[in-house]
Amino acid sequence: MAFESEDRAKAYWDKNVKLMLSLLAVWFLVSFGCGILFVDVLNQIQIGGYKLGFWFAQQGAIYAFLAIIFYYAWKMRQIDREFNVDE
Repeated sequence: MAFESEDRAKAYWDKNVKLMLSLLAVWFLVSFGCGILFVDVLNQIQIGGYKLGFWFAQQGAIYAFLAIIFYYAWKMRQIDREFNVDE
């Protein structure tokens, strides 16, 4: 990966880190927040006969994680094109 300048490389890395930290925060909120911290509030809602807190702990966090993976790949492709480091 070759950048035109040190500033462009720093800007690329800053965008990458910002994206990773924001997605990690979403992952934490979905997996730990919805599955553990907010489970009592979420259990008042039911989906398919199962309490929503249980659903997030069992399946919802997995679906959210998969969505985060696909979003990260899509967004990084855009960032790579923006900084002219795509394949």
